[in-house]
Amino acid sequence: MYAKALLLAIPVLLTACAGEDMTTASPQTTEERDEVALARSELLRADPNIGKFFREAYGYAIFPSVGKGGLVVGGARGEGWLYERGNLVGRAELNQVTVGAQAGGQGFTEVIFFRDEASIEKFKAGDLELGASVGAVALKNQALANAGYDTGGMLVVVVGRGGLMVEASVGGQTFDYEPIGR
Repeated sequence: MYAKALLLAIPVLLTACAGEDMTTASPQTTEERDEVALARSELLRADPNIGKFFREAYGYAIFPSVGKGGLVVGGARGEGWLYERGNLVGRAELNQVTVGAQAGGQGFTEVIFFRDEASIEKFKAGDLELGASVGAVALKNQALANAGYDTGGMLVVVVGRGGLMVEASVGGQTFDYEPIGR
């Protein structure tokens, strides 16, 4: 039964995680700007303490709407934007493949705050992969009141947007980055 589910899931996941060609990033559309603004306001409503990270971080990557689903093998994909010192500098894509006990689907917003130039440059260079050992702060009950950056200079924050997923999986997120063509 699991083998059949796996065989059926692999083509779907490969298609979902393939993404678009990131070689020609264009500026944000009005709809994309609105989506980022809405995601920021939802994050601030979930935990007002996140405001200090938006104000003080060297930069951040925000993925307003990430979709995740799976049955034994799972995947997630989302498009987002990279801001450096408050200015939009590029488009980003998040991809994740997971293997393990999981079933269902969900949506979430994710933001990665970068403490300094070195941490954001690692992201831009494509050298950032969030593995199973990287924890994310789930925004509930003032979770960011005492949160801080990890040893790599990053803080990952996630807030659910609905759906139901039961998961005990191992996997990692990878990112593609393309500067905005001016």
